[in-house]
Amino acid sequence: MQLKALIIDDEPLAHDVIKELAQEVPYLQIVGDCYSATEAIIYLQQHPVDLLFLDIQMPKLSGLDFLRTLSKRPLVIITTAHHEYAVEGFELDVMDYIMKPFRFDRFLKATNKAWEQFKTQQTTSSSSTLPAATNAPASLFVKQDKRLVQIHLQDIYYVESYGNYVKIWLKDHAILTPKTMLSMEEALPVEQFVRIHKSYIVNKLNVDYIEGNMVVLKNKQSLLIGKSYKPLLKDFFE
Repeated sequence: MQLKALIIDDEPLAHDVIKELAQEVPYLQIVGDCYSATEAIIYLQQHPVDLLFLDIQMPKLSGLDFLRTLSKRPLVIITTAHHEYAVEGFELDVMDYIMKPFRFDRFLKATNKAWEQFKTQQTTSSSSTLPAATNAPASLFVKQDKRLVQIHLQDIYYVESYGNYVKIWLKDHAILTPKTMLSMEEALPVEQFVRIHKSYIVNKLNVDYIEGNMVVLKNKQSLLIGKSYKPLLKDFFE
């Protein structure tokens, strides 16, 4: 088993350096080169990959804008000379962010992290009875004040709309982060999380029972089911 990786960078030298470093990593296989984001879109339609080495500043379409176009994303390691995009990158759930010029120790740390995440996904996919989403994340990073906080998806009970923010509720406390409900819905795996109301997304794994128009979670929190969402819940929970 290997990580099949695609390089997306408009600088040929970056391709050469990544390929040279990748030769020292036994589980990593570079399967393609793209020199623009638009070229990568076409490549990914025909060749599924596990990992992207993605530059940010590219002509016509930036790396981050390219990520936003993907409905199902591979694991992503940002490779760039511009550190100011780090927070925005992690808000898009990238695996790691390494600066040019590359050092092998930093490159290896990033690829090791991707490899561990990939193995976890493969184990979860083979053992789960649920339909697995392609490369579904086990955690996500969200902005809280001036920090990026990692949240494991299994720890989320529900997400609540809060103006221009959302509250991500864990068992006994919430994390307030500047995200929309739509962006949260897109970031969470569809086989585990479901919208039950315009203001709530719940984690199926932490639902205790459904009674009438209410979903009751394992921490005893009760949430109202929106009338327009109720027909969707029966199929989801069955």
